[in-house]
Amino acid sequence: MNLNQTGTKTATSTTPHPLKPARVEAIDILRALTMVLMIFVNDLWSLTGIPAWLEHVPQGADGIGLADVVFPAFLFIVGLSLPFAIDHRRRKGDSIGQLVGHVFFRSVALLTMGVFLVNGESINAEATGLPRLLWNVLSCTSFILIWNAYPGTTPRWLQRGLKTVGLLTLLGLAFQYRGGETGHLSRFEPHWWGILGLIGWAYLVTGLITVFAQNRLPTLIAAWCGFAVLSMLAQAGLVPEAVRFIPGAIRNGTLVGLSLGGVVISTLFQFYRKKGDNRQMTLVFGGISIGLIGLSLLTRPYWGLSKLGETPAWLFLCSAFTLLAFTVIYWVTDVWGQSRRFAVVKPAGTDTLLCYLIPHFAYATTAFLGIHLPEMLLTGGIGLLKSFCFALLCVGITSVLGKIGIRLKL
Repeated sequence: MNLNQTGTKTATSTTPHPLKPARVEAIDILRALTMVLMIFVNDLWSLTGIPAWLEHVPQGADGIGLADVVFPAFLFIVGLSLPFAIDHRRRKGDSIGQLVGHVFFRSVALLTMGVFLVNGESINAEATGLPRLLWNVLSCTSFILIWNAYPGTTPRWLQRGLKTVGLLTLLGLAFQYRGGETGHLSRFEPHWWGILGLIGWAYLVTGLITVFAQNRLPTLIAAWCGFAVLSMLAQAGLVPEAVRFIPGAIRNGTLVGLSLGGVVISTLFQFYRKKGDNRQMTLVFGGISIGLIGLSLLTRPYWGLSKLGETPAWLFLCSAFTLLAFTVIYWVTDVWGQSRRFAVVKPAGTDTLLCYLIPHFAYATTAFLGIHLPEMLLTGGIGLLKSFCFALLCVGITSVLGKIGIRLKL
């Protein structure tokens, strides 16, 4: 999932002047902060005595916790990055067919990773011959071997060999896999798509729309409106049975709506950035955020506010939160030039997928070494500090791995 091609023209004031190619620091930093939060909330399972508002709201409940905001923020950021990535490939000479193929390739890779990690959740260790932690490590190692951006100095034969080892390992794992309870074993299959798989489906549709829209803002807005309406229709039970074969991540509209919202904002962002009018852009983004919050308030009485339910109110509110966060971070990093303040987390924004996989290795390592943290480090505020430090540790490991040539690029 190469979400880091964010090169564009830049202006550091509201006065138009000649623009030079530069990276949009705000997108990388927002992505990095979101990934740190994702690792943090994913580690909350190890803690006790923590505030309920930090965790996921249960199925069927009306409301959201911090953990319910992180995933939609990431989907929105996927959309923010897409126009930059596609425009970058167009400038390199990619045709429409090549762009479509690239979108499909990335989507398949994300779906593959998602399915393997999901099967690990229900693995029968005895029947498979592998405990869950080892399954995850072997799967993630294979992902790295297959999709690593090998340094140019790495011989082609070695790259092909490592990729082949990774592919054969995944095939072997899928063949060996047995899940469920003894006596009711299941084979390797997409029980659900997992976080990476859901991102993959949303990316597929959003990427294709972005490719064919060719930066036409009215087309992108119409597409976003279509999926927002689809989200409401799905909640109202009005989606026809004839389209039930379409994966829910697409058919329900909400997840694609989150990513498409990012594409719309990214296209608007480029328009105002080229004009060098940061103040007008901020006013427009603020107005859009207020409108989204209003839509959330209007739809919440009908279908509630729920991540697990993928309700329209969740779509609108989380889009508004992420847009506001992006606007603030843009002023801090790109306008005021303070991106260095986020240096400690930045590797999570430039090699996000690898950072996401690191906790699987960390959990397996501590289990293998028999490391058990004292109860004091797993309770209350001290436990939260532990989880936050763990997230930063994963970012640091990602940075070190990047320096030695391990960087995932789809």
